[in-house]
Amino acid sequence: MKRRNWAIVALAAVIAAGAAGFAAYDADTGTQEGQTLKIGLFAYRGDDTFISNLNNSFRDLVNASEKEQSKNIYLSIQEAGMSQATQNSQIERAIALGYKILCVNLVDRTSAAYVIDQAMEADVPIIFYNREPVQADMRKWDKVFYVGTDATMNGVLEGRIAANACKASPESMDLNNDGIIQYIMIEGEFRHQDAILRTEGSIQAMQEAGIAVEKLDGGVANWERSQGAALAKEFFAKYGSQIELFICNNDDMALGVIDYVDSENLNFTNIVGIDGTPQGLDAVAKGKMLGTVVIDYETQAQLMYDLVRRQLSGEAPEDFEDRYARAPMRVVERERRVAAKPGLPERSFENMEK
Repeated sequence: MKRRNWAIVALAAVIAAGAAGFAAYDADTGTQEGQTLKIGLFAYRGDDTFISNLNNSFRDLVNASEKEQSKNIYLSIQEAGMSQATQNSQIERAIALGYKILCVNLVDRTSAAYVIDQAMEADVPIIFYNREPVQADMRKWDKVFYVGTDATMNGVLEGRIAANACKASPESMDLNNDGIIQYIMIEGEFRHQDAILRTEGSIQAMQEAGIAVEKLDGGVANWERSQGAALAKEFFAKYGSQIELFICNNDDMALGVIDYVDSENLNFTNIVGIDGTPQGLDAVAKGKMLGTVVIDYETQAQLMYDLVRRQLSGEAPEDFEDRYARAPMRVVERERRVAAKPGLPERSFENMEK
């Protein structure tokens, strides 16, 4: 996907907010009739497929109330280009410009304290989403919230997809018949909480299902499809037919592996991912992936929207436990009707382009 620099050109929509959604703004925020209420949505980067889908869903929810509203709302969606300093500056400017609530997808989850301090000083509620701050920071203020999923369970469900495939068709997974699944792990970010928990959860689930596993190698692809493809090229050149499974922390990186497999015309589909993006689901439907864990970004966006409405209307939040809300997950697996054993075509891996 082509990178979009939303830090330079913010995706912003001036929309009317409806009586059903933002009816109590006048009383609780001091916004006068005809004035614009500003909401900021801040993403860690602009080319992450899942985050883009979530942000678009949130925007659509606000847009959907346009016909019923008489209040103007300015929704600004900005990306930080993976720079926490840039994101801090964006948030500081938003507060200075009178934004009433901030929704923040942190670049660095350990840097939440500074953002919270700025919001506290201006009494601007803040909703972190999809990148969970450390608990100590979440406890700093009662107007700090988090909307996301359980990262460990993301990984556990992914591991179960692979375990189910091993049990349903062991000959298609254990390609060398040694009773052990040799795998490659593609992680999202170095020392990132979700990457760590998804990685640990996936292996834990396979082992608990009685599947013996052996890690051949692994690498960090920063959640990116192109980097996933680059790592696949490196690992296939190095390990060739020893590879029996790719475990990827998200669908974009899994799709990168598929891109390389397709480019080399390899017969390999033992790949699992997380997110359930439209592209990932399409790959599963086409038999190019074993499955994906679908994180419901539309429900996640709905939780954020409802919380924004309630915070700005002075209502108590619902569906939150100690200011946390978890979006649901489900698993989509490839149909197991294909009996052909996947693997690699007869060819020399030593001669593959590096």
